[in-house]
Amino acid sequence: MVTIVIGTQWGDEGKGKVIDYLAENHQIVARYQGGANAGHTVVVNGKRYIFHLIPSGILHPQAECILGNGVVIDPISLLSEIDLLKKENISVTGRLWISANSHLTLTSHKMLDQVEDQYRGKGKLGTTGRGIGTTYTDKTSRIGIRLGDFLDADTFREKLTINLQMKNYLFKEYYGKEIFQPEKIIEEYTPLRERLRSMVIDTAKYLNDAIAKGKNVLCEGAQGTFLDIDFGTYPYVTASNSTAGGACTGLGIGPTKIDRVIGVAKAYTTRVGEGPFPTELDGDLGESLRDLGSEYGATTGRPRRCGWFDSVLLRYAAMVNGLDALFITKLDVLDTLPVIKVAVAYQVGQERSLDFPNGYRALAEAQPIYEELPGWQSDISKVRKWSEFPDATRKYLDRIEELSGAPITMVSFGPGREQTIEK
Repeated sequence: MVTIVIGTQWGDEGKGKVIDYLAENHQIVARYQGGANAGHTVVVNGKRYIFHLIPSGILHPQAECILGNGVVIDPISLLSEIDLLKKENISVTGRLWISANSHLTLTSHKMLDQVEDQYRGKGKLGTTGRGIGTTYTDKTSRIGIRLGDFLDADTFREKLTINLQMKNYLFKEYYGKEIFQPEKIIEEYTPLRERLRSMVIDTAKYLNDAIAKGKNVLCEGAQGTFLDIDFGTYPYVTASNSTAGGACTGLGIGPTKIDRVIGVAKAYTTRVGEGPFPTELDGDLGESLRDLGSEYGATTGRPRRCGWFDSVLLRYAAMVNGLDALFITKLDVLDTLPVIKVAVAYQVGQERSLDFPNGYRALAEAQPIYEELPGWQSDISKVRKWSEFPDATRKYLDRIEELSGAPITMVSFGPGREQTIEK
C-alpha cells in the first residue's frame, strides 16, 4: 500500500507524530517536498526529536527513508541531523537514500532569501530564511544545482559559477551587498561531498521497484495544504506543492499507485508568519491556546498564531487532496475550555459562503460564522479506548467529521506514541 500523509491547515498539524505512529507498519517512508524549513517533532519514551529534512520514520529501525527529487537539500543541515541521530545511537547507514535529482540549497540561497524578504517591505512573507524559495526559484529558472551535479567537482564548479552570476549582480547593484565568491562556497561544501555520495541514488526507480515487490510506502509531506504554492493563501505560501499531488511529482510515483490519502488536522487552527487567518484569536484566549499547545515553531521558535477550528478550510483541503481519512491531533489542548467554537461558514461581504474564498482579499475580509459546542472540561490524556472519551469530546469529533466530509479514523491527545487512538 502507498499512503500519503498531508497537512490540511497551515502546517504544524503534528505530521511528524502521525508519520512516526504509522511508520511501524511501513518499510519505506519517503519525503516528497520542502526542505530544511520543515519542523517535524516526535516524542518517544519522553525523548524529543525534531526533524527538518530526515523523514520522521527514521526512528523505526525497519524503515528505510527517502528524500525525493521534490525535496531541496541543505547538506549542512542534513549532515547535522545525521550526526545528532548518531549520538542517540540511531544509524542512517543503508537506511537513508537521497534523489540525485534533488536540488541543493547553498549558503547563497539562504542569504538571498533573508535579504529578499527584508526588501519586500509591506509585502514581507515572513519566510524561515532557510533558502527554500530561492532554491526552488533556481530550479524553475533552470540554473539550479542538483545533488548529482554536486558529486562531480568539475560540474559543481561550472554550475555554481553560472548560478552566482545573477545573484552577484543583484547583491552588488540592487542590494548593495558583498558578492558571493564561488571559491569560498566550493571550499565550504567540498568536505561534505563524500559523506553524501553513498546515499545518492535514483529514488524514483528504487521506490517503484519497492512498490512492485509489495512493500508499504508512506509518503511524507511538509508544511500544509494552505501553504501550497498553487492552492494555498498566495502569496503567503511555501515554494512547493504540499498537497497530495506533490507526492507523485516529488517522488516519481504515478497517481494510479496511490492507495490512500490521510489528512492531518489540529483540533484547533494555527499559523506561523504572515497572511490571512479568519478564525484567529487575539488576546488572552489566543495566548492561552498557544501556551497550552506549546505553539512555537520547531524550526524558527516563532510563536504561532492560534484560532478556532475552521471547517471551511478543512472541507477545501479534503476536496483538493481527495482525503480518505482524517487524523486529529492535539485534542487535549481543548480540555479546559467550557465552550468550543467551530467555523462552519464565512460571511463574505453580504453573503454567507460555505466555500473557501478564491483570492487573497476575499479571504482577508472573510468573517467566520461560528457554531458553539460544549467543552468536556476533563483530562483525556489517560484515555485508551474511543468509548472512554467524554460525550462532549465524541460530539466535537463527530461534528468535525460531518462538516469536513472526511472520516476521522485516528485521534491524538498528547505527544507520546501511546496517546493515539484508532476509531
